[in-house]
Amino acid sequence: MPLLAFGINHKTAPVDIRERVAFAPGDVPDALRRLVSCPHIEEAAIVSTCNRTELYCDMASNDAQTVVEWFREYHKLDERDIEPYLYIYPNDDAVRHLLRVASGLDSLVLGEPQILGQIKDAYIAASQAGTLGGHLDRLFQHTFSVAKQVRTDTAIGASAVSVAFAAVSLSKQIFSDFEEHTALLIGAGETIELTARHLQQSGIGRMIIANRTVENAHTLAQEVGAYAIALPEITDHLAEADIVISSTAAPLPILGKGSVESALKARKHKPMLLVDIAVPRDIEPEVSDLDDVYLYTVDDLQGIIQEGLRSRQEAALQAEEIIDTQVSHFMHWLRSLDAVDTIRALRERACAQKDEELARAQRLLAAGKDPAQVMNEMAVRLTNKLIHAPSVQLKRAGYDGRTEVFDAARELFDLDDTL
Repeated sequence: MPLLAFGINHKTAPVDIRERVAFAPGDVPDALRRLVSCPHIEEAAIVSTCNRTELYCDMASNDAQTVVEWFREYHKLDERDIEPYLYIYPNDDAVRHLLRVASGLDSLVLGEPQILGQIKDAYIAASQAGTLGGHLDRLFQHTFSVAKQVRTDTAIGASAVSVAFAAVSLSKQIFSDFEEHTALLIGAGETIELTARHLQQSGIGRMIIANRTVENAHTLAQEVGAYAIALPEITDHLAEADIVISSTAAPLPILGKGSVESALKARKHKPMLLVDIAVPRDIEPEVSDLDDVYLYTVDDLQGIIQEGLRSRQEAALQAEEIIDTQVSHFMHWLRSLDAVDTIRALRERACAQKDEELARAQRLLAAGKDPAQVMNEMAVRLTNKLIHAPSVQLKRAGYDGRTEVFDAARELFDLDDTL
């Protein structure tokens, strides 16, 4: 059965289009069931994130237009609204696309790991909706295995490629015993949220989150196991922090040289790392004049980010090789299924012929016939029945001059070419 990957992503469509075709999590089960009720669509799964909406289908025919029309009608879109942004990948291209997406090779940030979790969520949703069958189920399981192999065998996710990741990577380089240190995060926007999650995943000992709106700080703190404070309380807690990472929209610096100097005295001059990723700056540049302070700005992190990108790009080339091999493995398995029905029919015919001859032999034995003669006759009759149809077809092929059938027969029945 043909496989199909269909959809839009951050590379093909602007955000206003992506918003119009996104599936809310609660809508996915019903959408899946409606999708597989369409003609020719046997199985389906939907991956819907802020950066992509994709449908993966197992089809009874190559009628991709059925999927396109369903998608358009479901979202109440005109053809001109969506057609320019769509991509459609059939069969091995569909498999390759899903493997690349799950491995982070098609993401906005090369190598990001979140997409694999989102694909697992899509698999669970389709499984619970009852829209997965043997083909897509096997494809998703294969995808999870390949994505794990890419993570294990390459450095696709090891290097910093975002400001938040770079800030945490820098912190880990300076403080090796990470679980024994405290980080103070100033702000509660997206960058600080990402930083907090990276710190949590890296095993930071303790986190304090300071924000102008303390309720926002509390919300983030609850999610990452941190302690929330208001901005005016920073000076009371600054001496506790080994690492300070700041990203606010404040027009003037939040941390001055004097407050940092006081914190250092209270710390008995234990080193502090300060990372200012705000524009305009949150930390006065003069802080860098203090001993026992390492101050980095967003510009300082760019070198780390660029090096990380180069590392991930090299890893991506290795990942593409893994994916090419695994696409081939999956397609070989899929093509092997084409033989299943034929093998089953052949086995059923052979078993029926065997049962027929066995019943005849049992009747003859019950009538007192010589067992040796009965067994010999059964073997001869069964042999003749098994080779009758192939013999007829080979003679017909010879009559028609289709010599390729002879080669196929020799391969099929493992016949010695010298005979």
